Amino acid sequence: MHTPENELNCIAAQHYAQLMRLSSPALPVGGFSYSQGFESAVELGIVFDEATAGRWIEDTLHTVMAQCDAAIWLLIYRAWRELDTSTICQWNQWYYASRETAEARAETSQMGVSLINLAHALDWGADAQRSKLNDLSPPCFPTVHAFCVQALDLPSDAGISAFIYTWLENQVMAAIKTVPLGQTAGQRLLSTLVPQLDRAVLAARKASSCSPPAIMTLAPQYSIIAARHESQFSRLFRS
Repeated sequence: MHTPENELNCIAAQHYAQLMRLSSPALPVGGFSYSQGFESAVELGIVFDEATAGRWIEDTLHTVMAQCDAAIWLLIYRAWRELDTSTICQWNQWYYASRETAEARAETSQMGVSLINLAHALDWGADAQRSKLNDLSPPCFPTVHAFCVQALDLPSDAGISAFIYTWLENQVMAAIKTVPLGQTAGQRLLSTLVPQLDRAVLAARKASSCSPPAIMTLAPQYSIIAARHESQFSRLFRS
C-alpha cells in the first residue's frame, strides 16, 4: 500500500542510489587513470607496503583533500544552489590555478569535461544551469561534480562525502596496483580510512564557512613528488 512513509523511503533510496552512481568507478570520467602522485611516491620508495600506503593516503586526506579540494567543493555547491555564476567561476579558476603540475591541471579539466558531457547527455539540472557549465574555462572536476550533486537535488553533506570517497577509493586502487597490495589489504585500508571521512567533512565545512574561506594548500612534499611523476620513465597512471 502506498503511504507517505513509503514515498519518503523511496526518495531516500533514490538519493542513495544517485550518490553511489556519482561515486562509482563506472562513472565515465576517467578517474581510474590518475593516481595524483601516489605512483610517484611508490617509485621513490616513500610508499612500499600497506602501512606506508595508509599513512600517505591518510595524510593527503586530511591536508590536500579536506583543507582544499573538499572545502572548495562546498563553496561551489552553495554557489550552484544560488546560481551565483561569478562565485562559481571565481573558485573554479582558483582551483585550477592551485594545481601545481601540468598533469594535475590536465586531470581536473579532462574529468570535468567528461562529467559535463555526461550531465548534458542525461539532462541533469535545468537548461539554464547546464548552460553555465559551458562558461567554465577550463571546467574543473570539483566544480562539475558539485553541479551534478545539486542538479540531482542531493544534500551537500552527502555529496561531499561521495566526492571524498571517490578520491579515497581511487587512491586505494592505485595502491593495490602499484605497491602492489592484495585486494584484502585494500579493504583493510578502506576499513581504517572510511571512518575518518566524518573528520575530513567537518574540516572542509569549517574551512568553507570562514570569511574569507580558510583554504590550505601548503603540502610541499606532496607537490614535489607529484611533479616528479611527469618525468617518471615507467608508469601505469597519468598523474
